[in-house]
Amino acid sequence: MALFNKAVVALTGILVAVYFYSGKPVFEPSMLKGKRVIITGASSGIGEQMAYHLARMGSQILITARTEEKLKKVVEKCTKLGSASAHYIPGSMDNMTFAKQVVHEAERLFGGLDMLILNHIGFTYFGFFDGDVDHIRKLLEINLLSYATMTVEALPMLKASGGNIVAVSSFAGKVGLPLTVPYSTTKFALDGFFSSLRMEFYHQKVNVSITLCVLSYIDTDTALNTVSSVIQQPAAPKEECAYEIIKGGALRQREVYYQYATIKIPMLLRDWAPEFLEYLVLKNYNVDALGKKE
Repeated sequence: MALFNKAVVALTGILVAVYFYSGKPVFEPSMLKGKRVIITGASSGIGEQMAYHLARMGSQILITARTEEKLKKVVEKCTKLGSASAHYIPGSMDNMTFAKQVVHEAERLFGGLDMLILNHIGFTYFGFFDGDVDHIRKLLEINLLSYATMTVEALPMLKASGGNIVAVSSFAGKVGLPLTVPYSTTKFALDGFFSSLRMEFYHQKVNVSITLCVLSYIDTDTALNTVSSVIQQPAAPKEECAYEIIKGGALRQREVYYQYATIKIPMLLRDWAPEFLEYLVLKNYNVDALGKKE
């Protein structure tokens, strides 16, 4: 493992150097000043932190999640942090009518849209697959179909502004992980939808970027409460994660990997040494702790 870790560090250094010396545009917070942004799943965790970053950058923000009281507090803080305007609309994304309503509300408030950040997820369990296919079907509605619904509804405004779609996904949507069968299923589907749509945008010369964000284990309250006793790697900070997502969207990146080394290197192993990757993943899981927790 020590040799593997050294190889990861060395390869990461090379990849980072190539990235920074490749002439790519540099992110400036002023890029988001006055921009009209929807953020879903923004009452806590990564979505909440994205709202605060965008507020500091002077964006116009519409946030949504299920819990109204939490949304109110986030909007109040966004206003204090300097948001050009901050609004919320509570509701559940298992209702496609509500998903459309969020987009219509942004149009009413802002007269258009520059960035659609899709970050919400439905509740699921962390454990061995229990055979409940209906749960997967319900989770697909929230984690995939509502994303597609909002994208379609927002597309006319995003085409007019030359805007951005940012879809928050997971390492579990690139590599099949144990104990996450329903969740991983929906995230793989999310990758397929947005990666295919991006190719069609290229072909049709649609000036709307699609950024898929592939995230590792992040220190949100939900993640820590659910998996901290089982997954042995340290959780990455949600504040920095949120910033990297916004930056990737603003720079119109194809994909964002956070944390870079913990995502990108395993993805290379997925293609070249899948059995070795499976071995490393399983070594990172203390499944006995899952049994004690249950």
